[in-house]
Amino acid sequence: MNKKVSFKDLNIKDYKETWEYQTSLLQEIVTVKIDNRRNGGEKETKNHFLFVEHPHVYTLGKSGDLSNLLLTERQLEEKGATFYKINRGGDITYHGPGQIVGYPIFDLENFFTDIHKYLRLLEESIILTIAEYGLTGERSVGETGVWLDAGTPFARKICALGIRSSRWVTMHGFALNVNTNLGYFDHIIPCGIRGKAVASMEAELGEKLNLEEVKTKILTHLKALFEIDQFITS
Repeated sequence: MNKKVSFKDLNIKDYKETWEYQTSLLQEIVTVKIDNRRNGGEKETKNHFLFVEHPHVYTLGKSGDLSNLLLTERQLEEKGATFYKINRGGDITYHGPGQIVGYPIFDLENFFTDIHKYLRLLEESIILTIAEYGLTGERSVGETGVWLDAGTPFARKICALGIRSSRWVTMHGFALNVNTNLGYFDHIIPCGIRGKAVASMEAELGEKLNLEEVKTKILTHLKALFEIDQFITS
């Protein structure tokens, strides 16, 4: 099992370009797995992890409801935002500047074959990261992601999750609101959940955070939780 992970920070990159890049990485891994099984090979599969910030964009999961987007096509243009219906789980969400998006393209057969555990460990990496800043992240029963004050009338989501997997290879991932402009969430029903607010680390702490510092902490926790041998910068 290969527990090394190739790491790349894409910085600010268009959503569609990043989606296509993720898809190509996933397909490369799947192709190796299919070839191994057909021909009795033992070629090692790779794992990848990407960080990225996207320009303003709304994405709708495969089971999502388009009515949760509250903007017309013209209004999207006025907001400088784009929209994509995509192949991950979950409903609608927003990505934009000041938000840390993490995309693991992992062959889970290198780690464990349990999607539930995979999602919980992604959540845990964020819970542990924001705890270093004095924020108490929690899970909300029946809802993926990381919340503050879960189970109370003041519940607000600080990190969204949505993934896809094919032959145990993952793509898509998490989006942590760090210095995010939360006003853009006013134009959707986030994750299709009415009456639930969103949060950012900046809004909670009253100051902008260093994104690179937060990313380093996330990587540290991912490495420990997934028992990754090492991140190899590519």
